[in-house]
Amino acid sequence: MTFPLSARWLACATTLTLTTLCAPTLASAAEFTLRVAGNSSANVRHSDGIEKPFFLGLPKATGIDMDVKFNPMDVVNVKPDDALRLLRSNIFDVMSVQIGSVARDDPFFEGIDLAGVSTNMGQLRKAMEAYKSAFDARLQEKFKAKALTLWPFGPQVFFCNKPIKSIADFKGLKVRSFTPSMSAMLQNLGATPVTMSFSEVYSALGNGVVDCGVTSANSGNSGKWPEVTQYFYPLAVAGSVQGHFVNLDFWRKLNADQQAKVQAEFKKMEDQMWDLAEEGTADSIACNTGKPCKNGTPFKMTLVPVTADDEAKVKAASAATVLPMWKGVCNKVDPKCSDTWNATVGKARGMSIN
Repeated sequence: MTFPLSARWLACATTLTLTTLCAPTLASAAEFTLRVAGNSSANVRHSDGIEKPFFLGLPKATGIDMDVKFNPMDVVNVKPDDALRLLRSNIFDVMSVQIGSVARDDPFFEGIDLAGVSTNMGQLRKAMEAYKSAFDARLQEKFKAKALTLWPFGPQVFFCNKPIKSIADFKGLKVRSFTPSMSAMLQNLGATPVTMSFSEVYSALGNGVVDCGVTSANSGNSGKWPEVTQYFYPLAVAGSVQGHFVNLDFWRKLNADQQAKVQAEFKKMEDQMWDLAEEGTADSIACNTGKPCKNGTPFKMTLVPVTADDEAKVKAASAATVLPMWKGVCNKVDPKCSDTWNATVGKARGMSIN
């Protein structure tokens, strides 16, 4: 894919805030300056709870002389789907990247979490481990970046402001989506997908632009989605894989010992994110639906039971629509794309793209 203007120019031209980041900076007293664009500030438990303390504590934890400049991406007006281009253009040194959003630049990346393929955390972890090596190799080749973490927000479920009793009720509804494969699956189920970033969804649900939104139980709770929705439907359709990617130019400034220390610290953060996805989900569901919970904000949404029949319909929609659609798109940019998927994710999940 080519762009008539460089990503750096586009980023610097959008806002005064980001222009300031792009402008030449005075020499820092530290050996390294680390410019970080983290998660959206609306994801409070991820951004404030894990990322911010991690990055601000990274110099001490590694013993590396670094001046860390951390901001959530929405604070510096960065759109999630621009992340890979901003990394490749050296606008930031490290970014928190939502894989489904950036897959529009390269569909290969969405192969790690195609809608309907891995619908619980155990399945997703196996799929991600299988795809990780191929994923990172392509990231380095195409976007001059390296994956330091890969983790999920958690099972992606439905927050609705229209009555829902089963998956059949999605027919005719406008549902927020954030990946191409999720949009294809929703269309197969009779819904109208509306692609938008997480930070846009609260107001869209409140003013009726969309009838339902897909996100994790954790993120929906921290983003206050239950304030503008009444029905919580925990039918999992994906895991919403995220990663922390480092620009290779910055990475290569570090010596081997420094790289090892940084990777060890990022592994600790990755484990925290997995713990939040796995252990925090049940607690957030309780918070959302008026039951006792330890963390998060209590709400009183109606919990809609998920049936085995609805789970089967998601799997069938993925096989009928998502996998062939992704094969067609991805094999256009890499003829071996589906073969790579079959040998990695497909093997781990017992599935195959023909």
